[in-house]
Amino acid sequence: MGKETQIEDYSAIAQRTFSDRKRTNILKRAEQSTIVFLLPKVPKFISPNVLTSIGTLGSGLVFLAFVLGTYVTNRYLLLGIIGLAVNWLGDSLDGRLAYYRNIPRRWYGFALDIIADWIGIVLIGFGYYIYAENGTQIVAFAFVALYGWSIIISQLRYKITNEYSIDSGFVGPTELRFIIAFILIIEVLFPGSITYLAGLITTILFIINIIDSFKLLKSGDLRDKNQD
Repeated sequence: MGKETQIEDYSAIAQRTFSDRKRTNILKRAEQSTIVFLLPKVPKFISPNVLTSIGTLGSGLVFLAFVLGTYVTNRYLLLGIIGLAVNWLGDSLDGRLAYYRNIPRRWYGFALDIIADWIGIVLIGFGYYIYAENGTQIVAFAFVALYGWSIIISQLRYKITNEYSIDSGFVGPTELRFIIAFILIIEVLFPGSITYLAGLITTILFIINIIDSFKLLKSGDLRDKNQD
């Protein structure tokens, strides 16, 4: 009986906590299970806004890792992995905590989340810009611009389809954090590899944005036809 109750509690928490968005990323099940596990353990004095600040602090740690990696030793890039974990913790739990505690501020939270995401990616991109060798800083600029493009796509998709999703198919922010962490580890082991890996991920992001843009235009066209 206790096990059945635990399963019911998990389902109820998950349904309430993730009711405002659709997730399609590869790590969806593991990520949501982890979030549901952590939410009851968040101290009462920590609010969703505090978690948002913690997430931004995590991006700041990634920025610091790039700075230290540039002027001290590239081993400090591993600090960026901690920063990405902190960023995930704050960014993934802030809105979910609000829904878990039944204090959601849907539109305020929506706006704050987008602003915090943008600040975070700018910090990471600027950190890489500092670390990048002469002539390859354009990759940092392209990454930030393309990530901004993906944010715009997600907002337009929400406006057109009334369905909010932060993922592009099987890839979402969590998968992107793992990819960045992998790139940092490889750069520490093989200095200079980050230029090629960052260029590759930026190219893939560009392709994904192109595909998502065409899907978005198709959805907009379909909605226009349905309203005629």
